[in-house]
Amino acid sequence: MRLNRTPPSPRRRRHAQRGIMLLEALIAILIFTVGILGLVGLQASAVKQSTDASYRAEAAQLADQLIGKMWADNRAVTNLQTRYNTCTSSACPGYIEWMATVANTLPGVTITSSTTRPDVSVNGQGIVTISIFWRAPQDEGSAPHRYDVEAQISE
Repeated sequence: MRLNRTPPSPRRRRHAQRGIMLLEALIAILIFTVGILGLVGLQASAVKQSTDASYRAEAAQLADQLIGKMWADNRAVTNLQTRYNTCTSSACPGYIEWMATVANTLPGVTITSSTTRPDVSVNGQGIVTISIFWRAPQDEGSAPHRYDVEAQISE
């Protein structure tokens, strides 16, 4: 037995599709919101990367500043070791002065903490190794950032 179905009337079709436009609008708002949240996350990441690059550039400039002072000073290896090797007393005035500049420029640098105190070492051949550490305010609890440079200063 075959039933002949008549197509629904236009009025009935409109009644069946009620709310579809509202559903489409809600889905569009959801997609738009996810896109905006993605852009906000991308912006936050860009700001963090920019800040990290700024601190790294400051560390490079501070290391170059110290190397420049060493070149302008008496370049005898014993003098460089005495004045610039890492120490926490006034016995090494070049290091203490530079360390104060580093602490005022980079965040989270302290002379009392071995994990964030800059390290300067001059070996017997006049090779200077400088390691600068810092910890950005948003990096609390994580390992400090590090910048290393090595140069040879000869008489």
